[in-house]
Parts: sequence; C-alpha cells; structure tokens
Amino acid sequence: MNRDTPRANRLWAHLIVEELRRCGVDFFCVAPGSRSTPLVAALAANEKARSLIHFDERGTAFAALGYARATLRPAAWITTSGTAVANGLPAVVEAATDGVPMILLTADRPPELRQTGANQTIDQPDIFGDYVRWRFDLPAPDPGIDPAMVLTTVDQAAYRAGRTPQGPVHLNLMFREPFLADTEEEGVLSGPSSWAQSGEPYTRYAAMKPAVDEMEIHNLWTTLRPVRRGLVVAGRLASRKQGEAVLRLADTLGWPLLPDVGSQVRLGADSKGLAAHYDALLAGDSFAQAHAPEAVVHVGGRALSKRLEQFLSRSRPDPYVVVRENPFRLDPAHCVTHSVEADILDFCAALARAATEDPPATNASWTAGWREASAEVGRHLDGILSGEPNEPLVARVVSQNVPQGHGLVVASSMPVRDLDTHAAADGAPVPVASNRGASGIDGTVATAAGFARGLGRPVTLLIGDLALLHDLNSLAMLRDIQVVVVVLNNDGGGIFSFLPVARHEEFFEPYFGTPQGVGFEPAAKMFGLDYERPATTAEFIEAYGSACARASSTLLEVKTDREQNVALHRRVLEEVAALVEKA
Repeated sequence: MNRDTPRANRLWAHLIVEELRRCGVDFFCVAPGSRSTPLVAALAANEKARSLIHFDERGTAFAALGYARATLRPAAWITTSGTAVANGLPAVVEAATDGVPMILLTADRPPELRQTGANQTIDQPDIFGDYVRWRFDLPAPDPGIDPAMVLTTVDQAAYRAGRTPQGPVHLNLMFREPFLADTEEEGVLSGPSSWAQSGEPYTRYAAMKPAVDEMEIHNLWTTLRPVRRGLVVAGRLASRKQGEAVLRLADTLGWPLLPDVGSQVRLGADSKGLAAHYDALLAGDSFAQAHAPEAVVHVGGRALSKRLEQFLSRSRPDPYVVVRENPFRLDPAHCVTHSVEADILDFCAALARAATEDPPATNASWTAGWREASAEVGRHLDGILSGEPNEPLVARVVSQNVPQGHGLVVASSMPVRDLDTHAAADGAPVPVASNRGASGIDGTVATAAGFARGLGRPVTLLIGDLALLHDLNSLAMLRDIQVVVVVLNNDGGGIFSFLPVARHEEFFEPYFGTPQGVGFEPAAKMFGLDYERPATTAEFIEAYGSACARASSTLLEVKTDREQNVALHRRVLEEVAALVEKA
C-alpha cells in the first residue's frame, strides 16, 4: 500500500470541507457511495459542519437547491462517481436557470482509470456543461502538491457560486484507493500553518457591488415620468426584502403592482396599488382591452402568468423595462426596450428617489381601477369556492391559513398556477419557493426538505399526485422535520386537460392523463408520516390546522376530479370576467 495515498486523501478532503465551511458553506447534502469516502470522513470529523444524508442523489441535489432558496447561500452536494453524478443534473439545470447557488462535489476515479473500461467510471468533468458557472477538475490528492492549491480552488468555487450571477459550480474530485488508512497510525499531513491558525478562508474574495449609475436612472426616469398608465410587475424574487422594495417603488410611482406568486409579496402585502388577482382579471377580454399599459417596469425573474405574458405581448408597451441582477435576457415576446442589470434594492431605491424629487404624471383612476377590480375578484372567490374540496379552493384555503412562522413550497404544473391565481392577498407573509426556473415537477419533496432545513421552521408543501410520485422516496427526508404535504390527487396529469390535446379522446387518457389509480396512505405509513384524507372543506381546514400545530410531518390527501377541475376553472374565470365587465 502507498502510505501517502490515504494521508493525502484525508488532508485534501479536510481542506475542502473546512474551507467551504469558512466560506459560509456549512450544510452538506450527502448520498452514500464508496468513492466519496474521504469527503464523508472529513465531514463527519468537522464539528461545525451540518449534513443531510439521503440514499438518492437526485433527492440530495434538490435538497441542496431548497436549502439555498431559503438561506440565499449555497449548500454543498457530495456524491460518488458514475451515474450518481448524472442524477444531479435536473437540480443543476434548475439552479442555473433560476440563479440559485450550489457547490457540487463529485468524487471521481483517478486519471489512470479514465476511458479504460474501469467500473463506475464515466466522463465527469464536463458532465453539467454550461449549466455550471465554473468548473474545475482537481488532480488526485498528492503530498507533492502544495495544499494551498486546494484552498484557493475551493475559495474560487465558493466565490463563483455566490457572486452575480449566482448558480452552481462543480468541483470534480479524484481519489485513489486506499481512501483511508486502516488505522490512525498514518501520521498527519497539514495545511498551511497560517491558515490552520486563522479560522478564516485562505483567500478572501471581496465582491465590490457596482453603484447604480445615477445618469442612467435620470435618463430612465425622463422616459417614464410622463407615463399615466404604467404597471409594475414583481416577478420571481429571492427575498421578502426585495419584494417590499418593488412594492415601495410601485407606491412611489403611483402605478398598480402585479405580484407573481414567487415575488414574496403576493401573500400578506399591503399596498395602495396592489392588484393580487391580476391573472384572473386578464382572463376577461374587456378588462384586458381597457387596461393596456403605456409602460411596464418588470423587476425580477419571469412571471408565472401566461395570460400576463400574452397581454403584454399584445399591448407592446413602450417603454418596457426589465430589471434583474444578472446579464441574461428575459424577453420571450421580444418587446423589451430597456434591460437593466442592477442590484434590485439599489435600483428600486434610486428610481423611487428620482420619482420623489420629480413627481410622475399620475393617474389615480388607473391604479384604483386595477386595485378595486382585484379586490372584487377576491371577494367573489371567497363566495364561490366552497363545498367539497377542489384545487382552487385548497390553494386559497392554504394561503389564508398558512401560519405566520411557516414557509410555503409549491410544485410546478397546476398547484403553483392555482396559488398564483386564487391565493388570498391577506394571508400571512410567508416565504414562497417554487422550482420555476426550468419548471420541472421532479425533486419537489426534496426541495421542501431542504427549504425547511434552511429556514429552520415548518413548511407547507402544495403538490400534485404525479409530482409526489416523481419524488416519493424523498418523503424519507421529512421524518425529523415538520413539513405538511398537501397532495392534490386528481389521478393523473391535470394540466394536460386544459390543453387542446385533451380533445383527442382516442389517445389522450393513456398518453397524457396517465392515471395511476393510487392513494398515498401506504406511502405515508411507509415513511412514518401522519396521514389524513379530509372529505369536506371544513375537514380540510381542521386537518390542516392540526397538521401545522403538530411537531412532526403530515401528509394530507385531497381527492379531486380532473374533468370537474377543468370545468370549475373555466366557470370561475367566466364569472370573474362577467363580474368585472358589469362593474
């Protein structure tokens, strides 16, 4: 045995884990595997590092994603070599698309085993392609290489994950066997003495945030000031603080605020211009035609509402301003006139300051029209969404009853759309997370598990039956935390029933509806979760309240019918359109 190999493995793994911790990455999501043994040993020996251990690499990757959504800091993902690495791709795609930081630590075979047919050896260094912000293929640990190289590489990785534009970074880590010595007699290799004594990162990166260009703000405000019919759209935002900055900007401009469910101000916000139910309003042609804006300021990521996107595409507002904290294009309809890369808090403050110093040409009736119509929709929804639990009703009830101290995770497909359209505006201002970067339904339970651990408080998860089936084994991660899983079981892919393909009855049900005919009580029992299946709205409200008060995780299953669900959605929007037109 080469005595230097386990000693070098142990040293490098220690340096990687400890340096990440010093850089603020202290949460590690781990799936078991042999090749990553040195990393796991270093993690277990580090008293200040925390870990989530789960048997599925896809789940641990999404848990790392959820943790970062809650904390705005990256978690590290540790995996063994081979297809285990490929299982991280869906979470990496989501993180890259939505600007969520992650540190990917993938163990690998040494170079002499690559492209030789060696077991569990694949081409890993570039496996994530352009979905990572930065990648580096570290050599196998070698006592002849300066340990400072390992530290500076880790520092660069942590910096690149957290700087704008945030996203995943990939460190591919080769380890030779034997991974560890059989005994503790191997002697100790150490990192640089100054580093060992300091407790600080070896290389400290200082990201100097560029100041908002006051001349650009002045020029932009010169363009926006004459507008009398403007809209502020709050897209996906990372924090409540950002959402409230957009809210203050809208109030200063005197324009209506259209908040996406991921804006962090769709729930529990108070604004004189808030139009929370804009998505339902835009389903009515007469309202949409009468409320075409002259200008739009869109702050944050893409908004969920397809109706809003189509409405603005038809309206062609000019100016159409998009403000984001990254250089990427957000313009699917190709009608944006100004794309601004800036810190959202600084931009909102600067533009609000300009509007205060040189007041806009306000149109109070324009803003009041949006606000009052939205409030009328809210009152109407409270009146018609009753009886047996249905999907819009459950979304609205959850928004009204989620406790102040909770977080809320919403699955893609219909649950997030129902919350965006039907949620009450006056619920608790809880943080909301949804994987809408790439809009997949995979990894949603694991995302909720990571989100709850990052928040350090309970979480409600609103999810459909197919999304839950996609990530069923991640229920194992809920055993030691409090997550209330509300699953809307319509026995299939409910969103497809809203699409034109639903008219093709000869093949729709087996290929798109995909009914599975399963209930989730056995799954709850398998993973040790409490379970209830409320049959009425009153029972759901009571069961949800009890689950939120419990210290353990609960699965609440609500059975719905796909055909009835489509009919209900269409009826609600028709009634809203008629109500607004009459008003």
